[in-house]
Amino acid sequence: VEQDPKEILNSVYECVEKTCEKLKQLNINISNIKAVGVTNQRETTVVWDKTTGEPLYNAIVWLDLRTQSTVERLLKRIPGKNKAFSKFKTGLPLSTYFSAVKLRWLLDNVEEIKKAVDDGRAMFGTIDSWLIWSLTGGKNGGIHCTDVTNASRTMLFNIHSLEWDPELCQFFDIPMEILPKVRSSSEIYGLMVCFLKSGALTGVPISGCLGDQSAALVGQMCFQDGQAKNTYGTGCFLLCNTGQKSVFSEHGLLTTIAYKLGRDKPVCYALEGSVAIAGAVVRWLKDNLGIAKSSQEVEKLAAEVGTSYGVYFVPAFSGLYAPYWEPSARGIICGLTQFTNKNHIAFAALEAVCFQTREILDAMNKDCGIPLSQLQVDGGMTNNKILMQLQADILCIPVVKPSMPETTALGAAMAAGAAEGVGVWSLNPADLTAVTCERFEPQINPEESEFRYARWKKAVVKSMGWETSEAPSNGKPK
Repeated sequence: VEQDPKEILNSVYECVEKTCEKLKQLNINISNIKAVGVTNQRETTVVWDKTTGEPLYNAIVWLDLRTQSTVERLLKRIPGKNKAFSKFKTGLPLSTYFSAVKLRWLLDNVEEIKKAVDDGRAMFGTIDSWLIWSLTGGKNGGIHCTDVTNASRTMLFNIHSLEWDPELCQFFDIPMEILPKVRSSSEIYGLMVCFLKSGALTGVPISGCLGDQSAALVGQMCFQDGQAKNTYGTGCFLLCNTGQKSVFSEHGLLTTIAYKLGRDKPVCYALEGSVAIAGAVVRWLKDNLGIAKSSQEVEKLAAEVGTSYGVYFVPAFSGLYAPYWEPSARGIICGLTQFTNKNHIAFAALEAVCFQTREILDAMNKDCGIPLSQLQVDGGMTNNKILMQLQADILCIPVVKPSMPETTALGAAMAAGAAEGVGVWSLNPADLTAVTCERFEPQINPEESEFRYARWKKAVVKSMGWETSEAPSNGKPK
């Protein structure tokens, strides 16, 4: 799973351009733009040449599985092959998911990157670093930095000392000089150098930077201990704020940095459950199976039957993430009969997103000891009313959706506007107003919900252990 870093950068320029055009239509002068915030898919890894400003390879995206052989090779070097060996420093298990193994793969497999590192020309970053460096001048003095939330997803960062960890860098054999400088999530990193058709944005500070899931936590205003949100995007990410103490999970969740909203502000931590495939399953039904032309049509197909009629879909396309961390799992659809049709499969796919969230919520309730009384949700998939109702039914608690579901972008904007030297607004909980919401109350009896959930867990067991590492290592089937 790769993306072209230049294409990502161009989409950002286009977005900025379109925003400025929109403001002009609304008779708002673009000199009113006081700050820019950046949010990004985390873990996705880019290496570029600081002298030419060009990427040295495509970005390797978070759910790419080519690093499985790298993970297995590294595991052999750990006493007792303990996947949790770095958990107390990083909060993360050794998995294909995180940036360090992607970077290791690039150093092992891309000659050009190896050479650029030897020549001192290489820079590593997650997408936020690549964007900030490019937007603040690139090869002509661009700022090479990241924030604590993105750094905490690399497996190279100590989430307690808030510094790159020399021992981990040594373990992965990654030169520390290619890493970005780590900053807080809300401070002025540098000034935009950006000339647009609609005018220049040069000189506007970039002052907010948060990985997408942390940004959504901020956008949902989960600033109190025990507040949680679930974002439904390509994957599904449930984060629970644990305040200034890092809580280590006994039930397969990650410990991660929630935010640090200013240089002198305390760092806050979160427990996180990550599901690799959520919105991606709807896209798969649409693009790969062709059973619908749009996401709305998938919702319509599911609505027509209102039940999966005993069909269960485990979309373990990239293995299973939390709470299992089982890279050998693969997707399965089971419980099929002659009666099954595409409507049932569409329903089972939506239900799969809800069951996966339930598994994470169960783990979170066990780790935190205080069951959530409601779930705050956001992201593109929350426009699907069937999905939201199903989610409330399967969790047996209300699901609450803000009237503006793009909370990830909102969170990055909140951090940018609150930065020292920008000060457009305050993020003190007392100064924040409540957001209008839509509520979905559970409508089925808990027994039925439990029965369906137990059947789902049976299906999950069947999806495991499918792949073996003896498969061809280049990621292409023979």
